[in-house]
Amino acid sequence: MTSMTAGNPCWADAMFSDLEGAKRFYGAVLGWTFSDAITEFGGYTEAYSDGKAVAAIAPPMPGQEEGSAWCLYLASPDVSETAAEIRDHGGRLLVEPMEVGELGSMCLAQDPSGVTFGVWQPGTHKGFEKVGEPGSYVWAEAFTRQPKKADAFFAGVFPYEMKRIEDPEMQMDYRVLHLDGEPVLGRMEMTPDEYPAEVPPHIQVFFAVPDCDAAVSSAQGQDGRLVYGPMDSPFGRFAALVDPQGAAFAVIDTGTTQGEMPKIV
Repeated sequence: MTSMTAGNPCWADAMFSDLEGAKRFYGAVLGWTFSDAITEFGGYTEAYSDGKAVAAIAPPMPGQEEGSAWCLYLASPDVSETAAEIRDHGGRLLVEPMEVGELGSMCLAQDPSGVTFGVWQPGTHKGFEKVGEPGSYVWAEAFTRQPKKADAFFAGVFPYEMKRIEDPEMQMDYRVLHLDGEPVLGRMEMTPDEYPAEVPPHIQVFFAVPDCDAAVSSAQGQDGRLVYGPMDSPFGRFAALVDPQGAAFAVIDTGTTQGEMPKIV
């Protein structure tokens, strides 16, 4: 079970017009199985790895049929208080705080730089039942063109400690957000030469796989698109992908590493 400390990534979901197609794709790439759709919550369907809840998919709400994207939820003990903090720090609420039956309460928001995320206050639904293992969430990175705004916002709303990677060879502006001394989220600056204007600010979710290359091959065999990779790093061998309905995500084999771990200060 994932930690529900305020600000900790605790859940991920995505909306797909072709729900059965999403099941086939992620079933093949990540080995997921799926629950029956929960009709009282608009067809919300949980995904499982080894019988443990790891994510969810759902049909789009009216007016949101175009484009699919993964949404990362950050834990909160009180979603209404967090929503107020989001407003106070210059963010925007896309969906006001609402109860989701006995499961919990949520809202959707954007930081001042345009990064969309969710907030989840648990009820009976406590978030990820499995993390850091093949088939489950392992990491996420917020991509923004306005890093100073994003840093001030996220550190203001949640109790994050911002640290940076100390590496003279690293040209990018990358920060690691910590909770209670543990890294929980990355923040990457989107530079004009690497990220075209049409690519919006976003959070990229990483799912763990036992073999990165095999996962990429499986995704391409299911009409997914490779964005970059596979590539090696001290954190694992990873690749960025887009599924057939346009949702971007990444896969990483954390057991296959190369190079020394960078110093984070």
